[in-house]
Amino acid sequence: MTGVVHPVSSNQHPVSSIQYPVSNIQHLPSFLLSLGMDLSVIIVNYNVKYFLEQCLHSVMKAIEGIRAEVFVVDNHSADGSVQMVRDKFPDVKLIANAVNAGFAKANNQAVRMATGRYVLLLNPDTVVQEDSFTSCISYMDSNPDAGCLGVKMIDGKGRFLPESKRALPTPAVAFYKIFGLSALFPHSHRFGKYHLGFLDKDKIHDVDVISGAYMFMRRSALEKTGLLDETFFMYGEDIDMSYRFNLAGFRNVYYPRTTIIHYKGESTRKGSINYVLVFYRAMIIFAQKHFKGNSFRLYSFLIHLAIYFRAGFSILTRFISGTITAVFDALLIYCGFLFILPLWEQHHFGYRGYYPSEYLSFAVPSYIFIWLVSIYFTTGYDKKVKLNDLVRGVLMGSLVILVIYALLPETWRFSRALIVLGSFWVIISTILTRYLLHILNKGAFSLEISRKKKRIIIIGDTQEGERVYSIIKQTQVLPELVGYVDPFSGGNIRSIGHLDQIDEIVRINQVDELIFCSASVSSEQIIRTMLRFNDSGLEFKIAPPASLSVIGSNSIDTTGELYVLHFNTLSRKSSRHKKRFLDVVISILFLVFSPVMLFMVRNKPGYFRNAFSVLAGFSSWVGYYGSTGGEHPGLPKIKKGILTPVDGMIPGAELVNQMNLSYAKDYRLTNDLRIIAHNLKNLGQDSSSVNHTETAFGKERKI
Repeated sequence: MTGVVHPVSSNQHPVSSIQYPVSNIQHLPSFLLSLGMDLSVIIVNYNVKYFLEQCLHSVMKAIEGIRAEVFVVDNHSADGSVQMVRDKFPDVKLIANAVNAGFAKANNQAVRMATGRYVLLLNPDTVVQEDSFTSCISYMDSNPDAGCLGVKMIDGKGRFLPESKRALPTPAVAFYKIFGLSALFPHSHRFGKYHLGFLDKDKIHDVDVISGAYMFMRRSALEKTGLLDETFFMYGEDIDMSYRFNLAGFRNVYYPRTTIIHYKGESTRKGSINYVLVFYRAMIIFAQKHFKGNSFRLYSFLIHLAIYFRAGFSILTRFISGTITAVFDALLIYCGFLFILPLWEQHHFGYRGYYPSEYLSFAVPSYIFIWLVSIYFTTGYDKKVKLNDLVRGVLMGSLVILVIYALLPETWRFSRALIVLGSFWVIISTILTRYLLHILNKGAFSLEISRKKKRIIIIGDTQEGERVYSIIKQTQVLPELVGYVDPFSGGNIRSIGHLDQIDEIVRINQVDELIFCSASVSSEQIIRTMLRFNDSGLEFKIAPPASLSVIGSNSIDTTGELYVLHFNTLSRKSSRHKKRFLDVVISILFLVFSPVMLFMVRNKPGYFRNAFSVLAGFSSWVGYYGSTGGEHPGLPKIKKGILTPVDGMIPGAELVNQMNLSYAKDYRLTNDLRIIAHNLKNLGQDSSSVNHTETAFGKERKI
């Protein structure tokens, strides 16, 4: 096979949203049929390079011994996915789109070129077993009335994914799903229809809907039903396609005799308002096509009701979860001042009532606001809070308060001692609050008093295991390697045991995480091991061969957890919080000391414009060179910068990439401070001109 690239525009291959003529799919000429291709695997990718790499490694193992072709359709990714496929998988037929064409349109591009008897639509965030394709082909060959087949799917912790089998979302089924009855009664024949919870997940069943994550379709059936409906940009096209297979007289089969891993949530977070809108709008498109009269009106009413209900609930939940801890902190801090203030007055002045009423009504609330903002930017309101970050946030807030205090008129300077005493109370009260939440929430909130090392076991041959361990050690993880486990009995003498002993090894060594080296461990072994520990709380990750990534997923509804050698620092949420906090503090200081700073800055109006822009969160004092709105291909997204790591240099293309990469990979607050200190005269420059110019012989010119 030869890799080919076909850039396309967004208006290519229009497909009617109602009519699906056979001509939508090419009838193969006799010379192509004589090739006898059994399977065409089609993967649509968008900005999930490391997941795609792992998926392709598993696919290449699974197609061994099969006459197969593999397509990757990339929807204009900015993370280096296209180059990765070209470099590591030259036999893959690559279609690189110039725009994000959507899931349906991108799949259709490859379906038109496919020559296999069977066509598989496969998500890039999946791992297939070595026997997945041969097993599916065997079943489909033996059951010519089966038009489409789906398999058993598990998430990154080995838990069964209920969407492996689904019913058609009729108005009644949709009602039970929208209002939670299907979740309350998952095994009910009436209320549990959406995920068909009453059907045994380990037996073959005819079902209404096959998941688009693994949609194994008979080509002859596909020629009768037509291509995917491109009216669906994302979500819903698998329901529509499954329904059309049924209308054409074919069976949709849930086939659990092979299992795949599906790392859900890489494209859209299911709790987000955007997901609610996109998903339910897709349901309305489906209803418009297939339901008539009263059925459609009822369905449309339910869907719109669901959109408002779910969106409102999502907003309310986020608001409550994001503010309740801060509100409780504010009340507790204020109550502390009500107790500290009279004690200090009595101790220092000999009587109470020394300070005016404005102190409690204005000064203390202002202090509290600064402390809360400081705690927020040092990740004090995240679900996982490190004790040192919490204390650092309070102390940084206290520093800001003392700086502002020193600049206030004498009549507004009440007491430095009360600020110091208040700081101690804030530290004590916030720690106690989070410790209480840590106990009450049973894992939903955690206070990390010390950085506990994660105890890991690497399963694979020793050489590959050592390579993977070297990657993990360079990330922010603190691993404690228990040892290497050989995939086969009687293997390497340096291992602490073999895979058949994994239950005992995990129990004796109190292991937190298993990391599989897919170069030496089969996907079948990986999945079988995950299923053995699916309710244990153990975490799992997979390291593809010759890759700089180690991939896993801790939650069904969150993006897969990823250890990557590159960009591990600035991609962390805590680092971005700290960067934002530094921006806010520096902007405030620049505005306070502007009478002095203006003597050093070239563009004085731009100085104020930039300070307010950074303070409002539209930009950052330091960002990537050559970026657009803070985005740079292959690097973690940050705000566009007033200054860049390349300022003061002659930035050839190679140097720019190297400096941006170094800034992202080894980000520290001191790096930003150093860049700002060396470029004080340029604090007023226009960020848009900086990020789109290159310097030649010390002079800037537009490019």
